[in-house]
Amino acid sequence: MKSAERVKKLRDMTVEELERSEAEMGEQMFRLRFQLAMGQTETLNKIRVLRKDRARLLTIIREKNND
Repeated sequence: MKSAERVKKLRDMTVEELERSEAEMGEQMFRLRFQLAMGQTETLNKIRVLRKDRARLLTIIREKNND
């Protein structure tokens, strides 16, 4: 899925749904970093994409809270 599609989908969500997604992304990022440190996986690309998506999500949450 392209980033523009992901952003559109995120903008349609409520603040509560966004916060829930952010928590899930945080847990997923922790697991991926842990696996990377243990040498079980080499998913740097997944970590990068997840980090950027989480940043987009946090930006949208801030925008919605300021409105």
